[in-house]
Amino acid sequence: MAVKSGLDGLTGNRFELLHERRVALLCNQASIAADLRHATELFYAAHREGIIELKAFLGPQHGLWGHTQDNMIEWQGYRDPRTGIPVYSLYGEHRKPTEEMLSGIDTLIVDLQDVGAKYYTFIWTLSLCMEACAEKGIEVVVLDRPNPICGEEMEGPAINNNFRSFVGWHSLAIRHGMTIGEIAHYFQREFYPACRLTVVSMYGWQRNMYFEETGLPWAMPSPNMPSPETALVYPGMCLLEATNLSEGRGATRPFEIFGAPWMDGWAFAAELAQHHLPGVVFRPLEFQPTFQKHAGKVCGGCFIHITGRRQFKPFLTGIAIIREALRLYPEHFQWKQPPYEYEHEKMPFDILAGNDWLRKMIDAQQSLRDMEELWEGETKVFSSVRLSLLLYP
Repeated sequence: MAVKSGLDGLTGNRFELLHERRVALLCNQASIAADLRHATELFYAAHREGIIELKAFLGPQHGLWGHTQDNMIEWQGYRDPRTGIPVYSLYGEHRKPTEEMLSGIDTLIVDLQDVGAKYYTFIWTLSLCMEACAEKGIEVVVLDRPNPICGEEMEGPAINNNFRSFVGWHSLAIRHGMTIGEIAHYFQREFYPACRLTVVSMYGWQRNMYFEETGLPWAMPSPNMPSPETALVYPGMCLLEATNLSEGRGATRPFEIFGAPWMDGWAFAAELAQHHLPGVVFRPLEFQPTFQKHAGKVCGGCFIHITGRRQFKPFLTGIAIIREALRLYPEHFQWKQPPYEYEHEKMPFDILAGNDWLRKMIDAQQSLRDMEELWEGETKVFSSVRLSLLLYP
């Protein structure tokens, strides 16, 4: 039996939970039901029937319809031409909902497809929404969705107290192994106890499921997240954003492809093979990005083939790629400098990792095992915090 998302559960009960409420809906193009109808369509139909009063749509990074590329500051507001409902961006001048955005509502609905990695900004938009709603006495209702890379595995550093940013507002493991509903419970318990929170749980989802096993349709949650396979490599390959290596943006398989004009993909794949990274094989190739880093230039690099997804360690793999690029091409490799994701002082890699010790260890060419042992300690601490928040077996 296919999994039912929180949206499917809500609509299956004819919006009973929200009867006669004045609501705003935070969603994007991936907020679809099992029959592919979009949340905006379903909520507007309930509005027209008088079940709810729909006051506004809110969009996270990349916009309500996922039309803007990474780090593009978006429109400030308009009216949806199909419904006349106001639409506001939470990735522009304001990332925390304003008085205007929440005016006249008693409930904020959140229906966003997370991808299982700390850097993905939708969960931090949720965090700021919970903070704003707690201040105004507005209830937050999260419609839960699957973690597409399963809810069992965790990996990476989990403490970022001195590196707070919009890719890590609170401490969280890089690969966190939680659903967005479980993360909402974490935020409420640890940071926003005054927030009135309801999570509409999924039906039939189990922690060991990858997205393809849910029976749900996939829609791109952002322009460079075309498939569940992309999500699986993302917790490691997003780190390349903080370097001058192309992470495959501007190519047809972003994050699964990486390289640079000065890289020999065949030699690089051979060096990576020496590390015996679990569940992955690197296939040499050449590619030519159409935009972003090295646009129009032929890059040498590799394609990441996952041969065992339950053994694969995406974060370790991303660190290995960066470490080897620095070792083999010290005259070419560079760390990206600020600004990045609204941060103007700290190094982009440090705000992604949530620390500066990892970059320093890479610079010193310390072993992968030494680095992994350090972040495994943080992962274990977070795992104990996470345990009591889990909603699914």
